[in-house]
Amino acid sequence: MKFFDREKEIALLREIKQKADTHAQFTVLTGRRRIGKTTLVFKAYEEQTIVYLFVSRKSEKDLCNGFLHEIESKLGIPILGQPDTFSEIFEYLMKLSKTQSLTVFIDEFQDFKFVNPSIFSDMQRIWDLNKEQSKINLIVGGSVNSLMNEIFRDSKQPLYQRETRFIKLSNFSPTVLKEILSYYHPQYTKEDLLALYSFTGGVAKYVELFIDNEIFTMKDMVDYMIRDGSTFLDEGKVMLIGEFGKEYGTYFSILSAIAAGHTTRNEIEDKIGKEIGGYLTKLEDDYELISKRQPIYEKTSNKSVCYTFKDNFLTFWFRFIYKFGFMLEIGAYKKLKEVIFRDYDTFSGYMLERYFRELLAEGEEFTRIGGWWDRKGGNEIDIVTAEDFEKKLDFIEVKRRRERYKASLLEDKIKHFFQLNKHLTTFTYTYRCLSMEDM
Repeated sequence: MKFFDREKEIALLREIKQKADTHAQFTVLTGRRRIGKTTLVFKAYEEQTIVYLFVSRKSEKDLCNGFLHEIESKLGIPILGQPDTFSEIFEYLMKLSKTQSLTVFIDEFQDFKFVNPSIFSDMQRIWDLNKEQSKINLIVGGSVNSLMNEIFRDSKQPLYQRETRFIKLSNFSPTVLKEILSYYHPQYTKEDLLALYSFTGGVAKYVELFIDNEIFTMKDMVDYMIRDGSTFLDEGKVMLIGEFGKEYGTYFSILSAIAAGHTTRNEIEDKIGKEIGGYLTKLEDDYELISKRQPIYEKTSNKSVCYTFKDNFLTFWFRFIYKFGFMLEIGAYKKLKEVIFRDYDTFSGYMLERYFRELLAEGEEFTRIGGWWDRKGGNEIDIVTAEDFEKKLDFIEVKRRRERYKASLLEDKIKHFFQLNKHLTTFTYTYRCLSMEDM
């Protein structure tokens, strides 16, 4: 698949490189696994030399041997001696950058914690001593969000606030997904677009796997994911066990409950049979896997808060692959696909609502975008957009098929909304339906 999007990030990285020609730059690049961090850096600097140091969980000496080979081959400069520690190599690069401009990209940076945790304090010391005279463009990338936040956002850590830039790479937007499908499969249907969005959420690697294998329809996507040897089957475990460590069982249970529709704290606790307050906080703040939702304009209240995934693929993975893992253990791929096809309308209907929320947010035209429901759960409006300065509201019902929309039902919900939000009765409002036709 050719390179799409990321124009802003590429421009920023190139701007950083220009600054590094006179003042040392330390950029932290984060984003979930498979989002395209490495590809982005190489695209931004495709006409320049990059010293690429990939951190894996092996001995420091073995890592250093590989790093030395990379440095010598890229820079054409032999290194005297045989450094056994990364601090020696980093100090060498910092001192070398005083005489020439360098771009150094350290990938999976967080894994230094498992190689030698003292590397972080060594880097802090070496950086502080040499940065004023250095012309280094140092980029460190990481895909384990909790560890990257700990390294750079915890005031007790040696590299706290040492970075000059912090870039978090996001998924492809709905607009970019449409561009990709238009390029590779111009005859795509709205169902194809919804399936690509629902299963990948715009994660670059997942999109690339489908596109490169000419997988464009919902059925073909499910067939490709649910088969012997598919990388998708273990993806959730590979991505998250490293984040959660020994408590991954509890976290997986919570995420499974949310994926199954148990979205309030009480519902989740009833489902898994334990108190989960601290776990929810970590899932939201440290791991950034879930987010709180509450009715638009609602003041903070635990009674109306529910939790939702931030990641489309993980929603799918926990709802179908993890939940029905017992089928995969006996190779019952056909049976699992039958379950997915059976429940797809419900699953994709939820994803369609998320699609339109993202699409509306892309336009940057509103001061608020959310949903609304009353505390009894009898009245719910899928999307409400607000423009507070112009005092305008738009109420939106999302349906896969427009013929299922009943304006009178939405009108009744809007009346109930204003009864409970009397301070908004001066706002003008419109209401409508968005369906797959509007994608």
